[in-house]
Amino acid sequence: MKETDLYPPIKAYLENQGYEVKSEIKGCDVIAVRGNETPVIVELKTSFNLTLLFQGIDRQSLSEDVYMAFAIPHKLKRTNPWFRHQKDIVKLCRRLGLGLITLRMGENQPTDIQIHVDPGPYQPRKNKRRQGLLLQEFERRVGDPNKGGSNKRPIITAYRQDALRCANYLHHHEKGKVSDIKKNTLVEKTAAILQRDVYGWFIRVERGIYELSPKGQEAIKEYDDIIENLKK
Repeated sequence: MKETDLYPPIKAYLENQGYEVKSEIKGCDVIAVRGNETPVIVELKTSFNLTLLFQGIDRQSLSEDVYMAFAIPHKLKRTNPWFRHQKDIVKLCRRLGLGLITLRMGENQPTDIQIHVDPGPYQPRKNKRRQGLLLQEFERRVGDPNKGGSNKRPIITAYRQDALRCANYLHHHEKGKVSDIKKNTLVEKTAAILQRDVYGWFIRVERGIYELSPKGQEAIKEYDDIIENLKK
């Protein structure tokens, strides 16, 4: 497939909406004009890539109605960026104020043109719930136990810190009642942490009594630096 294969269906689509369409003017792949309206610019590519994105951003200095158009096959493979990142691509275009068009093309198949985003100013909607959870985690997390950008070790969340407090208590006491662990660690959700056992660190030996699992013993060694900071 070539970029020129995308031009006829895009041209026909715009002409059906009353536009006069011409190609390759001042570096723009497609220009569509209708009366006194702002010209519509469409940049064409056989697939979504950074070059298409850069071109779209550049054309915004010429018009506020800029679309990026690219082809997708009738049978999408999992390796296709559109299959894997469709929501992210749409979100990115919306943030940048760019329009987005896909042309589903294939041999002996009619081309299906779909508009996913129209150009326009981006007005983000604040998610108060997510913001609240973000600040809650910030407040509950003790210190700054992670290194920004690092993924060698699981992220030390406030929840993991609470679980480590419980694990450390059991490490020193072999077994423990939920009430005693909660009293000595001051972990509010001790019962839930032990019962859910997200990390596989705890073993229920009797009703309301827990001990460390072998995996929990390993965690004590792996996170010894975190536990020391929690003690401080």
